[in-house]
Amino acid sequence: MKEYKAWHVNGFLALLAAIISFAGGIAFIVYGSDQMDPNIYLIALGILLELIFVVAVSSLTIVQPNEAKVITFFGTYVGTVRDSGLWIVVPFTNKKKVSMKVRNFNSQTLKVNDAEGNPVEIGAVVVFKVTETAKASFDVDNYERFVEIQSETAVRHIAAQYPYDTFSDTDVQSLRGNADEVAAEMMKELQERLSVAGVEVLETRLTHLAYAPEIASAMLQRQQATAIVSARQRIVEGAVGMVDSALKQLAENGIELDEERRAAMVNNLMVAIVSDRGATPVINTGTLYS
Repeated sequence: MKEYKAWHVNGFLALLAAIISFAGGIAFIVYGSDQMDPNIYLIALGILLELIFVVAVSSLTIVQPNEAKVITFFGTYVGTVRDSGLWIVVPFTNKKKVSMKVRNFNSQTLKVNDAEGNPVEIGAVVVFKVTETAKASFDVDNYERFVEIQSETAVRHIAAQYPYDTFSDTDVQSLRGNADEVAAEMMKELQERLSVAGVEVLETRLTHLAYAPEIASAMLQRQQATAIVSARQRIVEGAVGMVDSALKQLAENGIELDEERRAAMVNNLMVAIVSDRGATPVINTGTLYS
């Protein structure tokens, strides 16, 4: 349903008229009934003024800042009042309050299988606000509950599209390594789901991410082993470059090494650089050929 502006005018004039009608009606009724021969016309006029008072009071509504009133007249939507203040609207209407404030929903910690089938625990916070009061009031049963259910559904769906973490392929996005990209994808999907309720998603962020307790210990060992292998690979690549640079500098300085001495030097440098312990120098008092 499309939202449109409801008819409304300044309510202070209506309030003043209602007070005058109420006081005048009481006065006419009392004065007309106080005579020896009751004045039917004065009493009728007093009753009419009291009816005007009832109509005027039923048409008054107060709209707070960052709030809207959805007006319905006997089941028919007649518009929305967004301007804050005291207003007079169509009499005998139902005025439903809809908050326009920015709110957030913090999802529960959900257990989901990631793209690799590993059970992970994930939670997210969703920042949203209502932009279409008619849709929020009439197109869904309860838009706040609708936001909660759709947010958790989106979190589950997005979590199943990515692995928890990866070390082998840097081009593959993961929940832990690409939190911003995952949050952006979640926000896009959630906005598509919540558009029907007239809700705008302002931000989504992951608030909790961890392996499920039953596999946390095993996955921690796997992460440590993968990290060690990756680090060792980087160390070896750096060591090869350093050894190659050292041999080139020796050749440029006129120091020539035969194949056996070159192999021994490469072996010693690689052991010294790659080893995770400090190298212990050994002084060779002989020669390689003795």
